[in-house]
Amino acid sequence: MKDIMDLHTHTVASGHAYNTIYEMARSASERGLSLLGITDHGPAMKSGVPANYFNNFKMLPRELYGIKLMFGCELNILDYDGKIDLPQSMLEKQDFTVASIHKPLYTIGTVSQNTKAYISAMQNPYIQIIGHPDDADIPVDYEELVCAAKENHVLLEVNSESLNPRCVRNSGATKNYMKMLDYCKTYKVSIVLDSDAHCEIDVGNHEKSIALLESISFPEELVVNRSIEALSEYIMLPTQKIGNKK
Repeated sequence: MKDIMDLHTHTVASGHAYNTIYEMARSASERGLSLLGITDHGPAMKSGVPANYFNNFKMLPRELYGIKLMFGCELNILDYDGKIDLPQSMLEKQDFTVASIHKPLYTIGTVSQNTKAYISAMQNPYIQIIGHPDDADIPVDYEELVCAAKENHVLLEVNSESLNPRCVRNSGATKNYMKMLDYCKTYKVSIVLDSDAHCEIDVGNHEKSIALLESISFPEELVVNRSIEALSEYIMLPTQKIGNKK
C-alpha cells in the first residue's frame, strides 16, 4: 500500500513528547514521506501547549529536508456537544486539525452520548480528522460514526499507536477498528493512517495499521495516505489556500 504521509505527530511542545520539529521532519524524510503534519496537544491537556502557540505558525518553514510540512492541533473533545479547546478564531488559522477524546478530560458517557460527542465535533467546519476513535472504554456506534463522517466530509483515523501493546487504548482497538473499517467499506468512507508519534523513531510507522487493512482487504482508494491529491479532497496544503472544508 502506498503511504506517503503522516499527519498526527507530536513534538516537545506537547510536554510528553521527545523531539523537535526539525528532528521529526528529518526522520520523516529518511523514511521516504512526502508530507508531515505536526499536531501538538491543545491547551486543555495537562501537559499541552498554550493556546497562543497555535497563533504563530506563520513563522515556521513549510519544507524541511525535502518534505512538505503542515501545522495544526490535536484538539480535545471536552463534552457530548463536541466542545473543543481552541476558539474558532484560532481554528481558522490552522492548516488542519485532529479532534480526539482523551479520558482525563472527558466524562465517559453512554454509547449515544459518546457518539454524539464525535459527531458534534465533526460538524465544526475546521475539524478535518477524528483521532483514534477506538478506545474500548469509550464505546460508540460505529455505523452512526461512519455515516456522520461521510455526511460531514471528515476523515476517520486509524491510529497505529492504538494497535501497539504499550498503548493504553490497545485493549479492544483492533476489534473496534474492524467494526469501523467494515462500515467504511460499506459506505465508501475514507480514512487516514497516522502514527501519533511522540518520538521521532515512530514517524511514519503505520505497519500495524497497514497489516490490519491488508487482513480485511480494505480498498486502497479509501486511504488518503496514497497521494496528496487524495488528501486534498479533505485538506488543502497551505499553498492551495486551505480554508473552510464545507
